[in-house]
Amino acid sequence: MLEHLLCFSVVRMAKVFGVSRSGFYYWIKHRHKAIQREVTRQELDTKVKEAFDNSKGRDGSRRIQKELAENGDNRNVKTIAASMKRQDLTPKAARKFKCTTDSKHKMPVAPNLLAQDFNAEAPNQKWAGDITYGVPGVQG
Repeated sequence: MLEHLLCFSVVRMAKVFGVSRSGFYYWIKHRHKAIQREVTRQELDTKVKEAFDNSKGRDGSRRIQKELAENGDNRNVKTIAASMKRQDLTPKAARKFKCTTDSKHKMPVAPNLLAQDFNAEAPNQKWAGDITYGVPGVQG
């Protein structure tokens, strides 16, 4: 566009673009800032997409912001959220807890012989046991 300044006057160019003459001069003077801003946005979008993919699509803007901050790239959470919105990155919602214990079963229940009295007169008088079903996050 700047090569057209040799052929056309600034007034005519400003009129064609629908801006004032001073606005056109301002754009000429500051256009490199807009280019730099776009480059910075593209770099951030790449980092956010990589962090999002590393979390298998589970992390939101806050966790991604913490991860980027740990790697030395301090950005505002709103900036990360805007980057995610630009790229249509929506984290997966956590699943609702589903209770799998059937308390209304027809099996016999052992009587409570201990009656919550855990104090023993001597060793080996009272024994207790527990069955723990799958704890989330623990393998084994």
